[in-house]
Amino acid sequence: MVQENSTLAILFADIAKSTQLYEKLGDTKAKEIIGIALGRLTEVTHRYDGTVIKTIGDEIMCTFPSALKAVEAAQDMQRAVETVKVSDLPGLTKLNLYVGFHYGPVIREGGDVFGDAVNLAARMVALAKPRQILSTEETVSRLPVEQRASVHYSDTTQVKGKTGEINVYEVVWEKLDVTVMVDRSKLAEQFHLRLELKARTKTLVVDSKLPSISLGRQPHNDIVVNDSRVSRTHAKVESRRGVFVLIDQSTNGTYVRPNGAPAARVGMDEYKLTGEGVIVLGRENAFDSPDAIQYSIKV
Repeated sequence: MVQENSTLAILFADIAKSTQLYEKLGDTKAKEIIGIALGRLTEVTHRYDGTVIKTIGDEIMCTFPSALKAVEAAQDMQRAVETVKVSDLPGLTKLNLYVGFHYGPVIREGGDVFGDAVNLAARMVALAKPRQILSTEETVSRLPVEQRASVHYSDTTQVKGKTGEINVYEVVWEKLDVTVMVDRSKLAEQFHLRLELKARTKTLVVDSKLPSISLGRQPHNDIVVNDSRVSRTHAKVESRRGVFVLIDQSTNGTYVRPNGAPAARVGMDEYKLTGEGVIVLGRENAFDSPDAIQYSIKV
């Protein structure tokens, strides 16, 4: 059998709490509903240039040519199963999904795929909660900057056979309350708020056009700080409808010193940026370092 090496996004989507369907609806009706849901997931897979590798009970395994296609498909899959009519019984009015995926090298053979990327994707779906989409830091780093605005650090995990921890990210797909979104977006538009970041000779602006940037040691980051105490993807800065937030994802933490205020350490947490000040990755009391990042919120 011919083997072929490829780099693909492997995605698993698992219908949550399907056992309850069989217990409350009976085998025939539950199997029919799960079949309809898997059909919807297959349609979504094909819509985003994906390939269904297999369906196993209440789970679908598929591949996509890019991390971006996998993200878009995962979000659409969550919306697709919401349209499946289940029953009028309490707690069984609609279906929910666990979704996990990872982008990386695989071996294709006989219509199936094998390799470390498959194991990582399987670990992501195992960690997911109902209505949740999880992926890895390596996969997120492959996304366009605009798409990273919908991705947030979630947790770390270990995978059997791999050394060290894997950073886990959640892809947000559900819209926030409409009234809140409209009010805040109007406020941001009215004042044209933007966050300016200066790092050595580089200047970046976070605003509605570029709502998220990453900071870290590896070259894929928007601002790169080549320091042994800086994590590969150390932190993110996001614009949330006019509010600017620093999100630490690192081992050694991020230090922020707003002008006129004491310095603060941010460790695996979020920090609202106000006014202007200095950000330092991984090192305490290094606000005068050449690697310090100056920030300023402007109108």
